[in-house]
Amino acid sequence: MKVLIVEDDCAIAANLYDYLEGSGYAVDLASNGNAGLKMALAESWDAILLDLSLPGLDGLTLCRRLREEAGRDTPVLMLTARDALDDKLEGFVHGADDYLVKPFSLKEVGARLGALIKRYRGRVATMDLRFADVRLDLSTMSVERAGRAVKLPPKCLQLLRILMQSPHRTFSRAELESEVWGEALPDSDTLRAHVYTLRRALCGPDETDVIETVHGIGYRLAASSHDAK
Repeated sequence: MKVLIVEDDCAIAANLYDYLEGSGYAVDLASNGNAGLKMALAESWDAILLDLSLPGLDGLTLCRRLREEAGRDTPVLMLTARDALDDKLEGFVHGADDYLVKPFSLKEVGARLGALIKRYRGRVATMDLRFADVRLDLSTMSVERAGRAVKLPPKCLQLLRILMQSPHRTFSRAELESEVWGEALPDSDTLRAHVYTLRRALCGPDETDVIETVHGIGYRLAASSHDAK
């Protein structure tokens, strides 16, 4: 899932970026309102974290233009140091979906963000991906296999999400590298190393490998007849 952070405070932006990326989100940053609006319109985002006080274009104006001029319904979680009721109401009037007052807990940001995305256009069912006995909750980016929790690093979470969203489809190495690393493409062994890490984490004792290597092409999810039951 892709999240845009529009925040001019470098420390807050860095903390949000690290936390969300560590939770498996694909994250990008804008440090002023004009850049934020341009990025919000240039791509499709699952949610936007938007600071209220921004240089160039304030958060309220950005949100209003996103809604009224561009017709975008992307969920917006507004971040601000203003805690008066009138300030919150003004945020909602301009199109914000939720509101967090600084300082805030990163865990609360994650929880509210997950809830917003889960409600977005009523896509509740799509927030829970399943393949064989593997389950990925997209709202929390948590993984289970046969009921046991599976801990994965961020890039492996992204790989698993991509594979689980199109099970049985073969993804080329170039596709996976582009989806996970973007323009900063890794060296030739990086993808292989991450797939190996993902496999080891998913495969406990007596569990079969659900990731199949398609030689000369890439990878796909493929369950054995036992796993598919």
